[in-house]
Amino acid sequence: MRRKGSRHVQLRGLVITALAFAVTTLVLVFALSQVDESSEQQQAQALESAIMRATLTCYAVEGRYPTSVQYLRENYGIVYNEDKYIVVIDSFGNMLPDIRVLPMGGGLLDEE
Repeated sequence: MRRKGSRHVQLRGLVITALAFAVTTLVLVFALSQVDESSEQQQAQALESAIMRATLTCYAVEGRYPTSVQYLRENYGIVYNEDKYIVVIDSFGNMLPDIRVLPMGGGLLDEE
């Protein structure tokens, strides 16, 4: 014959185990989302650096800055996922253009 208290202890242990598993799973999911977000920002910053290098190379070779990202794609080998990023090059005269890489969805990148 089993005692009532023994069943209560088993049920309590099961609940504690289930809660510990749920908390661990939530922490893991949160950590993975943070890693993914950090990776996205690093990719966007790498793209921005590549575009800046191509812009400066264009100026060194041609004596003028590019007026569009399309020009850099066609002449300086810039390749990126257009479904993932919007690249904006604002140029004025022959001054170093303002280059922005924006993730699709409207979020802005953190500037350091």
